[in-house]
Amino acid sequence: MSEQNLDIIRRGYEAFGRGDIQTLLGLFDEQIEWVSPGPPELATSGRRVGHQAVAEFFTTLSDLLDIQSFEPREFIVQGDRAIVLGHDTARVRATGKLIEADWVHAFTLRNGKVLSFQEFFDASAIVAELRAAHAAV
Repeated sequence: MSEQNLDIIRRGYEAFGRGDIQTLLGLFDEQIEWVSPGPPELATSGRRVGHQAVAEFFTTLSDLLDIQSFEPREFIVQGDRAIVLGHDTARVRATGKLIEADWVHAFTLRNGKVLSFQEFFDASAIVAELRAAHAAV
């Protein structure tokens, strides 16, 4: 089971890397729970349930950030749980500033689908840039 789950997770990152959100959503359970950190003013933060809500997350993410590099670096899979450690660099569209972040993604899988996703990263740099952009308006 761990190998099958690792394959699902890897295919998801490959789809995201190609910008193929529809294929990515196809790997998720219909009632996927998606949790992303940050304060309420960060539009990507919060809990979402279902394909439509997660698709909206990716639209919002694209509106906020131009991802320059996205690197899943280490995959740890045990049964129906997977943890991925990675790094990304993104340009905040509102200010043009590049921000780098290390992150951890935690997945729960069941019956060949991703049932839940939670990410962990320090959102403070993105929030500071968004606040700076609003202050400049």
